[in-house]
Amino acid sequence: MNTFIEKQNWRYATKKFDASKKISAEDLDFLKEAIRLSSSSYGLQPYKVLIVENPELRAKIQPAAWGQSQIVEASHLVIFANITDVNETTIDQYFQNISKTRNIPHENLSGFADFMKSKILPLSSETKNIWTSKQTYLAMGNLLNAAAEKQIDVTPMEGFIPEQVNEILGLDELGLNATLIATIGYRHHEDDTQHYKKVRKSKEELFITL
Repeated sequence: MNTFIEKQNWRYATKKFDASKKISAEDLDFLKEAIRLSSSSYGLQPYKVLIVENPELRAKIQPAAWGQSQIVEASHLVIFANITDVNETTIDQYFQNISKTRNIPHENLSGFADFMKSKILPLSSETKNIWTSKQTYLAMGNLLNAAAEKQIDVTPMEGFIPEQVNEILGLDELGLNATLIATIGYRHHEDDTQHYKKVRKSKEELFITL
């Protein structure tokens, strides 16, 4: 069987982490790089990724995450927070990065920059917020796949109260909104769910060929 598929069958949403096991600095850097290289619309990456190691902060977040034990037991807590109002400055900074990275004169990029601004800036704040929220899911996908390659466990979470997490971490003041949480670390041997068969739709039920 293909190694990638084997690792996908190995991974699951871990319910109980071994709090005594920590992710090495090298492996954490690997996961960060996988997140950094994730695809996003226009390549804009309209989000920030918070790595929460502080145990006191994680204890404060746990009640806002429905009391889930993974928040405090996992090696690290990752919070994906979308930029709530992408503006002209956000786009200008992106094109400055393109110009520097690819050694392209900024004026040569003005056409594409103007096109992006014409599509993004007229959107309502609500629509932009929804759009940037969706981008964090792409980054989460890369984290899940990269972690599986290293046999590092990840539990992706939507089960939390964003407003409370935002308040605890001061995200509102930064123009950010918590959209996804991931706990990363190593499964505890007492977590029975690691032995459950993976339940997915069959190929015949899932795919439609036109």
